[in-house]
Amino acid sequence: MSLHALDWTPARTLTILDQTWLPAEERWLELHTVEGVVEALAALRVRGAPAIGIAAAMGLVAALRGRTGEPREAFLRSVERDAAVIRAARPTAVNLSWAMDRMVRRARAAAGDAAAVLAALEAEAQAVWDEDRGACRRMAEAGQATLIRRRADAPRGPAGGAASTGPVNVLTHCNTGFLATGGVGTALGIVHVAAERGLALHVWVDETRPLLQGSRLTAWELAQAAIPHTVIADGAAAGLMAAGRVDVVLVGADRIARNGDVANKVGTCALAVAAHHYGVPFYAVAPTSTFDRSCATGADIPIELRAESEVTRPLGVPAAPAESRAHNPAFDVTDARLITGWVTEQGMVHPPF
Repeated sequence: MSLHALDWTPARTLTILDQTWLPAEERWLELHTVEGVVEALAALRVRGAPAIGIAAAMGLVAALRGRTGEPREAFLRSVERDAAVIRAARPTAVNLSWAMDRMVRRARAAAGDAAAVLAALEAEAQAVWDEDRGACRRMAEAGQATLIRRRADAPRGPAGGAASTGPVNVLTHCNTGFLATGGVGTALGIVHVAAERGLALHVWVDETRPLLQGSRLTAWELAQAAIPHTVIADGAAAGLMAAGRVDVVLVGADRIARNGDVANKVGTCALAVAAHHYGVPFYAVAPTSTFDRSCATGADIPIELRAESEVTRPLGVPAAPAESRAHNPAFDVTDARLITGWVTEQGMVHPPF
């Protein structure tokens, strides 16, 4: 699949597919400033932990491109200052701070004047993207081989009966495909690759309230790839599991603690509880850059609180009385004990990582 959510412009600045307009319109934005990059990250014009890190790295380069006339030390201070501003745009996705730390280290290690440092940073940003593209493919290959195909081959009828010839029913949450990464995707990447291999699939797409990243983005991706799918209200997932209509749950991750606890889009924890209760395998799919050794458990992961209006006026439509308050965490934490396995570009891993 060759689709992507970000790119370099001919002038080697950053351009992104503005995901706030999907599925109605495919609109690309060019970003040249720190302020523009921060706004795009905070407004979810670009989102998904891997894509956030890539866009931040490329956006840092774009913002610095007009400053190569500065003396080397002044330019390095600009790198550090801009990186600090960008990394504060969103607190939960560890790929953002990881990418900014990586870019600052590269700038400090680069020889030569400001122009040479910028060239090194551009190469580093491209490497961040290339590495994620490769990681996505390896995760997808590992996942479709060890998870989906195994589920497809296993008997799913009464004990002793023949294996079902129907499609593998995958349930997803939020968006974890090419819109969220530099490649084919994480959890949804497994689906894309399995479909490429000819495996019969059907995807239950959680709409993912309050901003509907499932119904707006994941369903759009699956439609682009002609993969059968059905959008469901988030609250319908447990009933589908109870009825035996879900074979496997695949989710992404924005940060994974040292013990395996996973911070992901709010609603993931409820899915994991239901999957555990009904015996449905539940996998978190993420590159190793999403693992944060500084967080011993999920309790140490900062959770982003977003505007109340996203709940009371989702997508600008009033959904609650004007005087009502709302609690709007962007993420929740899923206990590692509820997770069947963690799929990375290094294959399936288990704690201690």
